[in-house]
Amino acid sequence: MSTTRIDRRSFLLGTTAAMATLLPFPSYAQGKPVKIGLLTVKTGPLAAGGIQMEQGLTRFLKDRNYTLAGRKAEVVVGDTGGNPAGTKTKTQELVERDNVDMILGPLAAFELLAISDYAAQAKMPILSLAAAEDMTQRKPNPYFVRASATSAQGMHPLADYAAKELKYKTVITVTEDFAYGHEQMGGFQRVFEDAGGRVVKKLWPPLVTPDYAPYLAQLSGVDAVVQGFAGSNPLKFMKQYKDQGLKLPVLGGGTAADDALLKSYGDEAVGMITCAAYTSDLDTPSNRRLVEGMVKDYGNIPGIYAAGLYINGMVAEAALEKTGGKTEDRDALIRALRAVSLTDTPRGPFTFDHLGNVVGNFYIRRTERKGDKLVNTTIKTYPKVSQFWTYDEKWFLAQPVYSRDYPPVKS
Repeated sequence: MSTTRIDRRSFLLGTTAAMATLLPFPSYAQGKPVKIGLLTVKTGPLAAGGIQMEQGLTRFLKDRNYTLAGRKAEVVVGDTGGNPAGTKTKTQELVERDNVDMILGPLAAFELLAISDYAAQAKMPILSLAAAEDMTQRKPNPYFVRASATSAQGMHPLADYAAKELKYKTVITVTEDFAYGHEQMGGFQRVFEDAGGRVVKKLWPPLVTPDYAPYLAQLSGVDAVVQGFAGSNPLKFMKQYKDQGLKLPVLGGGTAADDALLKSYGDEAVGMITCAAYTSDLDTPSNRRLVEGMVKDYGNIPGIYAAGLYINGMVAEAALEKTGGKTEDRDALIRALRAVSLTDTPRGPFTFDHLGNVVGNFYIRRTERKGDKLVNTTIKTYPKVSQFWTYDEKWFLAQPVYSRDYPPVKS
Protein backbone atom coordinates (compact mmCIF):
# COMPACT_ATOMS: atom_id res chain seq x y z
CA MET A 1 0.00 0.00 0.00
CA SER A 2 1.35 3.38 -0.86
CA THR A 3 2.48 5.95 1.67
CA THR A 4 0.62 9.22 1.17
CA ARG A 5 1.51 12.72 2.16
CA ILE A 6 -1.06 15.00 3.69
CA ASP A 7 -0.45 18.71 4.04
CA ARG A 8 -2.76 21.59 4.82
CA ARG A 9 -4.08 22.05 1.30
CA SER A 10 -4.97 18.40 0.91
CA PHE A 11 -7.82 18.88 3.35
CA LEU A 12 -9.29 21.99 1.81
CA LEU A 13 -11.97 21.54 -0.79
CA GLY A 14 -13.57 23.53 -3.59
CA THR A 15 -13.03 27.26 -3.73
CA THR A 16 -11.30 27.21 -0.35
CA ALA A 17 -8.55 25.08 -1.86
CA ALA A 18 -8.23 27.43 -4.80
CA MET A 19 -7.94 30.44 -2.53
CA ALA A 20 -5.46 28.66 -0.27
CA THR A 21 -2.98 28.39 -3.12
CA LEU A 22 -3.05 32.17 -3.47
CA LEU A 23 -2.90 33.24 0.16
CA PRO A 24 0.37 33.69 2.03
CA PHE A 25 0.81 32.05 5.43
CA PRO A 26 2.73 34.66 7.44
CA SER A 27 2.30 32.71 10.69
CA TYR A 28 4.36 29.77 9.39
CA ALA A 29 7.96 29.79 10.50
CA GLN A 30 10.48 29.80 7.69
CA GLY A 31 12.36 26.55 7.28
CA LYS A 32 11.38 22.93 7.17
CA PRO A 33 8.11 21.73 8.65
CA VAL A 34 7.62 19.45 11.63
CA LYS A 35 7.07 16.05 10.04
CA ILE A 36 4.62 13.77 11.81
CA GLY A 37 4.41 10.13 10.77
CA LEU A 38 0.97 8.57 11.26
CA LEU A 39 0.81 4.77 11.45
CA THR A 40 -2.78 3.73 10.96
CA VAL A 41 -4.81 0.82 9.57
CA LYS A 42 -7.41 1.08 6.82
CA THR A 43 -8.38 -2.54 6.18
CA GLY A 44 -9.69 -5.43 8.30
CA PRO A 45 -11.60 -5.51 11.61
CA LEU A 46 -9.58 -2.64 13.12
CA ALA A 47 -9.99 -0.31 10.14
CA ALA A 48 -12.86 1.71 11.65
CA GLY A 49 -10.57 2.78 14.49
CA GLY A 50 -7.66 3.45 12.14
CA ILE A 51 -9.73 5.72 9.92
CA GLN A 52 -10.98 7.63 12.96
CA MET A 53 -7.39 8.08 14.14
CA GLU A 54 -6.59 9.90 10.92
CA GLN A 55 -9.74 12.00 11.26
CA GLY A 56 -8.82 13.01 14.80
CA LEU A 57 -5.31 14.10 13.84
CA THR A 58 -6.66 15.99 10.83
CA ARG A 59 -9.18 17.75 13.05
CA PHE A 60 -6.46 18.77 15.52
CA LEU A 61 -4.18 20.18 12.82
CA LYS A 62 -7.09 22.09 11.26
CA ASP A 63 -7.76 23.67 14.65
CA ARG A 64 -4.08 24.73 14.76
CA ASN A 65 -3.94 25.95 11.16
CA TYR A 66 -1.32 23.25 10.52
CA THR A 67 1.17 25.14 12.70
CA LEU A 68 2.79 23.80 15.87
CA ALA A 69 5.11 25.97 17.97
CA GLY A 70 5.61 28.33 15.03
CA ARG A 71 6.48 25.59 12.53
CA LYS A 72 4.34 24.32 9.69
CA ALA A 73 3.20 20.73 10.34
CA GLU A 74 3.16 18.03 7.68
CA VAL A 75 1.73 14.51 8.06
CA VAL A 76 3.00 11.42 6.27
CA VAL A 77 0.55 8.51 6.54
CA GLY A 78 1.57 4.84 6.54
CA ASP A 79 -1.13 2.17 6.30
CA THR A 80 0.10 -0.81 8.33
CA GLY A 81 -2.45 -3.24 6.90
CA GLY A 82 -3.20 -4.23 10.50
CA ASN A 83 -0.32 -6.72 10.71
CA PRO A 84 3.17 -6.72 12.30
CA ALA A 85 5.10 -7.08 9.03
CA GLY A 86 3.29 -4.18 7.40
CA THR A 87 3.80 -2.06 10.50
CA LYS A 88 7.55 -2.73 10.45
CA THR A 89 7.83 -1.81 6.78
CA LYS A 90 5.87 1.43 7.13
CA THR A 91 7.81 2.43 10.25
CA GLN A 92 11.14 1.98 8.46
CA GLU A 93 9.85 4.06 5.55
CA LEU A 94 8.73 6.86 7.86
CA VAL A 95 12.06 6.90 9.72
CA GLU A 96 14.58 6.27 6.94
CA ARG A 97 12.90 7.66 3.82
CA ASP A 98 10.54 10.33 5.09
CA ASN A 99 12.71 11.52 8.02
CA VAL A 100 9.75 12.18 10.31
CA ASP A 101 10.32 13.89 13.66
CA MET A 102 7.87 11.68 15.59
CA ILE A 103 5.38 8.90 14.98
CA LEU A 104 1.74 8.87 16.08
CA GLY A 105 0.24 5.36 16.15
CA PRO A 106 -0.01 2.48 15.53
CA LEU A 107 -3.41 1.29 16.81
CA ALA A 108 -2.95 -2.31 17.93
CA ALA A 109 -0.67 -3.73 20.60
CA PHE A 110 0.70 -6.43 18.26
CA GLU A 111 1.65 -3.70 15.75
CA LEU A 112 3.42 -1.64 18.40
CA LEU A 113 5.33 -4.61 19.83
CA ALA A 114 6.64 -5.38 16.33
CA ILE A 115 8.35 -1.97 16.03
CA SER A 116 9.30 -1.07 19.60
CA ASP A 117 12.94 -2.21 19.49
CA TYR A 118 13.57 -0.65 16.08
CA ALA A 119 11.98 2.66 17.10
CA ALA A 120 14.01 2.80 20.32
CA GLN A 121 17.26 2.16 18.41
CA ALA A 122 16.29 4.94 15.99
CA LYS A 123 15.48 7.23 18.95
CA MET A 124 12.09 7.85 17.35
CA PRO A 125 9.47 9.29 19.72
CA ILE A 126 6.20 7.35 19.46
CA LEU A 127 2.82 8.56 20.74
CA SER A 128 0.48 5.61 20.40
CA LEU A 129 -2.98 4.43 21.38
CA ALA A 130 -1.68 0.86 21.39
CA ALA A 131 -2.33 -0.40 24.88
CA ALA A 132 0.37 -3.08 25.34
CA GLU A 133 1.04 -3.11 29.09
CA ASP A 134 4.76 -3.81 29.07
CA MET A 135 5.60 -0.86 26.81
CA THR A 136 5.34 1.22 30.00
CA GLN A 137 5.90 -1.51 32.56
CA ARG A 138 8.38 -4.41 32.52
CA LYS A 139 9.99 -3.65 29.14
CA PRO A 140 9.66 0.11 28.88
CA ASN A 141 10.56 1.87 25.66
CA PRO A 142 12.32 5.14 26.64
CA TYR A 143 11.01 6.86 23.47
CA PHE A 144 7.37 5.90 24.01
CA VAL A 145 4.53 8.08 25.36
CA ARG A 146 0.93 6.94 25.90
CA ALA A 147 -1.79 9.52 26.61
CA SER A 148 -4.71 7.07 26.29
CA ALA A 149 -4.47 3.96 28.51
CA THR A 150 -2.86 0.58 28.96
CA SER A 151 -5.15 -2.34 28.12
CA ALA A 152 -6.10 -2.84 31.77
CA GLN A 153 -6.05 0.77 32.96
CA GLY A 154 -9.79 1.32 32.39
CA MET A 155 -10.68 -2.24 33.41
CA HIS A 156 -9.33 -1.74 36.94
CA PRO A 157 -11.92 0.96 37.78
CA LEU A 158 -14.64 -0.95 35.88
CA ALA A 159 -14.00 -3.97 38.12
CA ASP A 160 -14.00 -1.76 41.20
CA TYR A 161 -17.37 -0.31 40.14
CA ALA A 162 -18.82 -3.74 39.31
CA ALA A 163 -17.90 -5.17 42.70
CA LYS A 164 -18.51 -2.20 44.99
CA GLU A 165 -21.41 -0.32 43.38
CA LEU A 166 -23.16 -2.87 41.19
CA LYS A 167 -22.53 -5.56 43.85
CA TYR A 168 -21.80 -8.25 41.26
CA LYS A 169 -20.23 -11.43 42.64
CA THR A 170 -19.67 -13.56 39.53
CA VAL A 171 -18.92 -12.75 35.87
CA ILE A 172 -17.85 -14.44 32.64
CA THR A 173 -15.44 -12.51 30.41
CA VAL A 174 -15.36 -12.70 26.61
CA THR A 175 -13.07 -10.88 24.20
CA GLU A 176 -10.72 -11.42 21.27
CA ASP A 177 -7.85 -13.86 21.66
CA PHE A 178 -4.94 -11.41 21.35
CA ALA A 179 -2.82 -9.28 23.67
CA TYR A 180 -5.30 -6.43 24.13
CA GLY A 181 -8.05 -8.84 25.12
CA HIS A 182 -5.82 -10.89 27.42
CA GLU A 183 -4.53 -7.81 29.25
CA GLN A 184 -7.95 -6.19 29.59
CA MET A 185 -9.47 -9.23 31.24
CA GLY A 186 -6.44 -9.91 33.40
CA GLY A 187 -6.78 -6.42 34.85
CA PHE A 188 -10.50 -6.77 35.39
CA GLN A 189 -10.06 -10.14 37.07
CA ARG A 190 -7.38 -9.01 39.51
CA VAL A 191 -9.32 -6.02 40.84
CA PHE A 192 -12.70 -7.80 40.78
CA GLU A 193 -11.37 -10.78 42.73
CA ASP A 194 -9.45 -8.57 45.16
CA ALA A 195 -12.82 -6.92 45.88
CA GLY A 196 -14.46 -10.29 46.62
CA GLY A 197 -15.84 -11.20 43.18
CA ARG A 198 -15.02 -14.21 41.01
CA VAL A 199 -14.37 -14.63 37.28
CA VAL A 200 -16.03 -17.98 36.59
CA LYS A 201 -14.90 -18.41 32.98
CA LYS A 202 -12.84 -16.57 30.34
CA LEU A 203 -13.78 -17.02 26.67
CA TRP A 204 -11.46 -16.15 23.77
CA PRO A 205 -12.98 -15.91 20.27
CA PRO A 206 -10.42 -15.29 17.48
CA LEU A 207 -10.09 -11.71 16.22
CA VAL A 208 -11.93 -12.66 13.02
CA THR A 209 -15.02 -14.56 14.23
CA PRO A 210 -18.14 -14.52 12.03
CA ASP A 211 -20.33 -16.42 14.47
CA TYR A 212 -20.17 -16.04 18.27
CA ALA A 213 -22.83 -18.73 18.88
CA PRO A 214 -20.44 -21.26 20.52
CA TYR A 215 -19.36 -18.59 23.02
CA LEU A 216 -22.82 -17.12 23.61
CA ALA A 217 -24.05 -20.62 24.53
CA GLN A 218 -21.70 -20.54 27.54
CA LEU A 219 -22.98 -17.25 28.99
CA SER A 220 -25.18 -18.23 31.93
CA GLY A 221 -25.20 -18.74 35.67
CA VAL A 222 -23.45 -15.46 36.59
CA ASP A 223 -24.38 -11.90 37.54
CA ALA A 224 -22.97 -10.25 34.40
CA VAL A 225 -20.91 -10.63 31.23
CA VAL A 226 -17.77 -8.54 30.64
CA GLN A 227 -16.83 -7.98 26.98
CA GLY A 228 -13.74 -6.23 25.66
CA PHE A 229 -14.16 -6.33 21.89
CA ALA A 230 -12.49 -3.68 19.70
CA GLY A 231 -12.92 -2.20 16.23
CA SER A 232 -16.22 -3.28 14.65
CA ASN A 233 -16.43 -6.54 16.63
CA PRO A 234 -18.49 -5.09 19.52
CA LEU A 235 -21.32 -4.46 17.03
CA LYS A 236 -21.31 -8.07 15.82
CA PHE A 237 -21.07 -9.50 19.31
CA MET A 238 -23.85 -7.42 20.86
CA LYS A 239 -26.22 -7.98 17.93
CA GLN A 240 -25.76 -11.74 18.20
CA TYR A 241 -26.07 -11.47 22.01
CA LYS A 242 -29.51 -9.87 21.62
CA ASP A 243 -30.53 -12.27 18.84
CA GLN A 244 -29.83 -15.18 21.18
CA GLY A 245 -32.24 -13.66 23.70
CA LEU A 246 -29.58 -13.26 26.41
CA LYS A 247 -30.57 -10.94 29.27
CA LEU A 248 -27.50 -10.81 31.54
CA PRO A 249 -26.14 -7.27 32.15
CA VAL A 250 -23.13 -6.45 29.95
CA LEU A 251 -20.06 -4.52 31.08
CA GLY A 252 -17.29 -3.49 28.72
CA GLY A 253 -13.99 -1.77 28.19
CA GLY A 254 -13.55 1.57 26.44
CA THR A 255 -13.78 0.11 22.94
CA ALA A 256 -16.93 -1.95 23.71
CA ALA A 257 -19.28 1.03 23.46
CA ASP A 258 -16.96 3.55 21.85
CA ASP A 259 -18.86 6.79 21.24
CA ALA A 260 -18.19 6.68 17.50
CA LEU A 261 -19.82 3.22 17.32
CA LEU A 262 -23.10 4.28 18.89
CA LYS A 263 -24.79 5.34 15.65
CA SER A 264 -24.28 1.78 14.35
CA TYR A 265 -25.77 0.09 17.41
CA GLY A 266 -29.43 -0.74 18.03
CA ASP A 267 -31.22 -1.38 21.29
CA GLU A 268 -28.81 -4.23 22.06
CA ALA A 269 -26.42 -1.61 23.46
CA VAL A 270 -28.91 0.03 25.82
CA GLY A 271 -27.89 -0.45 29.44
CA MET A 272 -24.30 -1.46 28.74
CA ILE A 273 -21.89 -0.13 31.40
CA THR A 274 -18.40 0.70 30.15
CA CYS A 275 -15.26 2.46 31.38
CA ALA A 276 -13.22 4.64 29.03
CA ALA A 277 -10.39 7.17 29.03
CA TYR A 278 -12.52 9.38 26.79
CA THR A 279 -16.23 10.16 26.82
CA SER A 280 -17.88 12.50 24.34
CA ASP A 281 -20.18 14.05 26.97
CA LEU A 282 -17.24 15.58 28.90
CA ASP A 283 -17.89 19.32 29.12
CA THR A 284 -14.52 20.96 28.51
CA PRO A 285 -13.77 23.70 25.96
CA SER A 286 -11.39 21.47 23.97
CA ASN A 287 -13.83 18.54 23.91
CA ARG A 288 -16.71 20.73 22.79
CA ARG A 289 -14.50 21.99 19.97
CA LEU A 290 -13.48 18.45 19.01
CA VAL A 291 -17.06 17.11 19.03
CA GLU A 292 -18.37 20.05 17.00
CA GLY A 293 -15.54 19.73 14.48
CA MET A 294 -15.94 15.98 14.06
CA VAL A 295 -19.71 16.25 13.57
CA LYS A 296 -19.22 19.04 11.02
CA ASP A 297 -16.45 17.28 9.07
CA TYR A 298 -17.42 13.62 9.36
CA GLY A 299 -21.03 13.48 10.54
CA ASN A 300 -20.21 11.53 13.69
CA ILE A 301 -19.18 12.19 17.27
CA PRO A 302 -15.60 11.18 18.15
CA GLY A 303 -14.65 8.11 20.11
CA ILE A 304 -11.35 7.12 21.71
CA TYR A 305 -9.58 6.65 18.36
CA ALA A 306 -10.28 10.16 17.06
CA ALA A 307 -10.03 11.83 20.46
CA GLY A 308 -6.83 9.93 21.21
CA LEU A 309 -5.07 11.32 18.15
CA TYR A 310 -6.39 14.81 18.84
CA ILE A 311 -4.94 14.51 22.35
CA ASN A 312 -1.64 13.15 20.99
CA GLY A 313 -1.48 16.26 18.82
CA MET A 314 -1.93 18.41 21.93
CA VAL A 315 0.90 16.53 23.67
CA ALA A 316 3.19 17.00 20.67
CA GLU A 317 2.32 20.70 20.51
CA ALA A 318 3.01 21.25 24.22
CA ALA A 319 6.37 19.48 23.96
CA LEU A 320 7.39 21.47 20.89
CA GLU A 321 6.55 24.68 22.71
CA LYS A 322 8.97 23.59 25.47
CA THR A 323 11.75 22.86 22.97
CA GLY A 324 11.16 26.09 21.04
CA GLY A 325 9.94 24.05 18.09
CA LYS A 326 13.20 22.11 17.86
CA THR A 327 13.11 18.38 17.08
CA GLU A 328 16.73 17.54 16.24
CA ASP A 329 17.67 16.56 19.81
CA ARG A 330 15.50 13.48 20.23
CA ASP A 331 16.40 12.99 23.88
CA ALA A 332 15.34 16.56 24.67
CA LEU A 333 12.14 16.03 22.69
CA ILE A 334 11.17 12.85 24.54
CA ARG A 335 11.91 14.52 27.88
CA ALA A 336 9.62 17.38 26.87
CA LEU A 337 6.89 14.96 25.74
CA ARG A 338 6.93 13.05 29.02
CA ALA A 339 6.94 16.28 31.05
CA VAL A 340 3.68 17.49 29.46
CA SER A 341 0.91 18.29 31.91
CA LEU A 342 -2.40 19.50 30.49
CA THR A 343 -5.60 20.66 32.17
CA ASP A 344 -8.06 21.31 29.32
CA THR A 345 -8.13 18.35 26.96
CA PRO A 346 -10.94 16.22 25.46
CA ARG A 347 -10.26 13.63 28.18
CA GLY A 348 -9.81 16.08 31.02
CA PRO A 349 -6.60 16.82 32.97
CA PHE A 350 -3.64 14.45 32.85
CA THR A 351 0.08 14.03 33.43
CA PHE A 352 2.55 11.21 32.68
CA ASP A 353 4.31 8.88 35.08
CA HIS A 354 8.06 8.25 34.97
CA LEU A 355 7.53 5.44 32.44
CA GLY A 356 5.68 7.65 29.96
CA ASN A 357 2.14 6.42 30.68
CA VAL A 358 -0.84 8.64 31.34
CA VAL A 359 -2.25 9.36 34.79
CA GLY A 360 -5.73 10.78 34.28
CA ASN A 361 -9.49 10.46 34.52
CA PHE A 362 -11.46 7.35 33.58
CA TYR A 363 -15.20 7.50 33.07
CA ILE A 364 -17.89 4.94 33.91
CA ARG A 365 -20.68 5.38 31.36
CA ARG A 366 -24.11 3.88 30.76
CA THR A 367 -25.37 3.57 27.18
CA GLU A 368 -28.83 5.11 26.96
CA ARG A 369 -31.37 6.05 24.32
CA LYS A 370 -32.17 9.77 24.22
CA GLY A 371 -34.76 10.54 21.58
CA ASP A 372 -33.70 8.75 18.42
CA LYS A 373 -30.01 8.53 19.41
CA LEU A 374 -27.87 6.32 21.60
CA VAL A 375 -25.55 8.19 23.95
CA ASN A 376 -23.06 7.33 26.65
CA THR A 377 -23.92 9.10 29.90
CA THR A 378 -21.10 9.43 32.43
CA ILE A 379 -22.23 8.15 35.84
CA LYS A 380 -18.93 8.18 37.76
CA THR A 381 -15.45 9.64 37.26
CA TYR A 382 -12.35 7.99 38.69
CA PRO A 383 -9.68 10.74 38.85
CA LYS A 384 -5.90 10.38 38.51
CA VAL A 385 -5.97 6.68 37.61
CA SER A 386 -2.49 5.18 37.33
CA GLN A 387 -1.56 2.19 35.20
CA PHE A 388 -0.81 0.45 38.53
CA TRP A 389 -4.30 1.24 39.91
CA THR A 390 -3.97 1.41 43.73
CA TYR A 391 -1.26 -1.27 43.88
CA ASP A 392 2.34 -0.65 44.86
CA GLU A 393 4.33 -0.16 41.64
CA LYS A 394 7.21 -2.45 42.65
CA TRP A 395 4.81 -5.21 43.68
CA PHE A 396 2.80 -4.79 40.48
CA LEU A 397 5.88 -5.01 38.24
CA ALA A 398 7.10 -8.12 40.08
CA GLN A 399 3.95 -9.97 38.94
CA PRO A 400 3.63 -11.55 35.48
CA VAL A 401 2.12 -9.34 32.78
CA TYR A 402 -1.62 -9.88 32.40
CA SER A 403 -2.12 -12.70 29.91
CA ARG A 404 -4.53 -15.35 28.64
CA ASP A 405 -3.78 -17.48 31.71
CA TYR A 406 -2.79 -14.86 34.30
CA PRO A 407 -4.45 -14.39 36.66
CA PRO A 408 -5.67 -18.00 36.41
CA VAL A 409 -9.34 -18.87 36.69
CA LYS A 410 -10.01 -20.27 40.16
CA SER A 411 -11.96 -23.52 40.06
